[in-house]
Parts: sequence; structure tokens; C-alpha cells
Amino acid sequence: MPVLSMLIYAFVASFTPGPNNIMSLMFANQYGFKRTVRFCLGVGTGFFALLLLSSYFNLLLKNYIPKIEFFMAIVGMVYMLYLAFIIIRSKGDSEDPNGGKYNSFVAGVFLQFVNPKAVLYALTVVSTFVLPYHTSNSSLLFYSVVLAVIGFMGTFSWSIFGSLFKKFLAKYRSQFNIVMALLLVYSAVSILVR
Repeated sequence: MPVLSMLIYAFVASFTPGPNNIMSLMFANQYGFKRTVRFCLGVGTGFFALLLLSSYFNLLLKNYIPKIEFFMAIVGMVYMLYLAFIIIRSKGDSEDPNGGKYNSFVAGVFLQFVNPKAVLYALTVVSTFVLPYHTSNSSLLFYSVVLAVIGFMGTFSWSIFGSLFKKFLAKYRSQFNIVMALLLVYSAVSILVR
């Protein structure tokens, strides 16, 4: 098994901008690091579940990917555009009109199942690096845990960045929100343009 290749792929996919990381940065900046940990834990939990499901159903899904990929891309794109709208609309005070409901464990879990980057990553990492070499239940569980921990570390590091630069980002809140929303829009559009 090419473990180094898998780890490089996992780190690049987990630490580059995407809905998980952008939202955790935004939440940590707006609500603080401690209040964002629950979102990060939700992302890690949801990502673990997604990886485990991908491990067990990868062969079945692989046969249907051409049929569901476009639908998944549309759902993911719409959700990311919705998140971008929420960010643009944010006034930057610590209390938002939604009461921080998107900065929650459940929202973090749910995001994984509509996040095309996470879904496609789970499918590709499992089919390329895990299933050709390991098929036992313990192996699938082990690699799902390892990959979920790496994903959690990526999201968690972005929330640390958001909290460390809170004062700077508060000064430039509207510009920051615009940049974060544009990154989400870019991520959403790139799904269909690839």
C-alpha cells in the first residue's frame, strides 16, 4: 500500500480551502475558538461516517457515480452558495440572527454529506488507497479513523487561524466576509466547471 501517497493526498485535501475549513475559520473568528470546537468535532464525526460508508459501499457507488455525480454536484453547489449568502449577510457581531445554529455539531456532520469535496475525496481515497490492499472490517475502520483525524486536523487548524486573527479580521469584517463568501462561491462553481 502506498501509505505516503495516501497521507500526502489526505493532508492536501484536508488542509486546502473548502466548505469545512472556510466555515470553521469564519465561526472561530465570529464566535471564538472554544465555541467552534463543536463544529469541528461535527465535521470530524461526519467525515468519519462518510469514510466508513464509502469504505463499505464504494464498489456499489462506483457503479452509480456517473448517474449521481451531477445530482451531488448540484446539491453541494446550492448548499455552498447558501453558506456564502449567510456569510455575506453576517453583520459580524457575536450574535447573528440565526443564533449560531450553523456553528454546531449537527451542522458539521450534515455538511459532510452535501460537501462534494468531502464525498469525492472519501470515494477516491478509499477506492485508490484502501480497498485495493485492505478489505477486513478492522482495516476499513482503522483507515477511516486515520483519515477522519487528518480531516479534523485540517478543519481545526483553520479554526485556530480564525481565532488568532480575530482582532485583525474584526477590523476588516465586511472585506473578510466578502473574501470568504467568494471562496465558497468559487468552490461551488468549480464543482460544475471541472
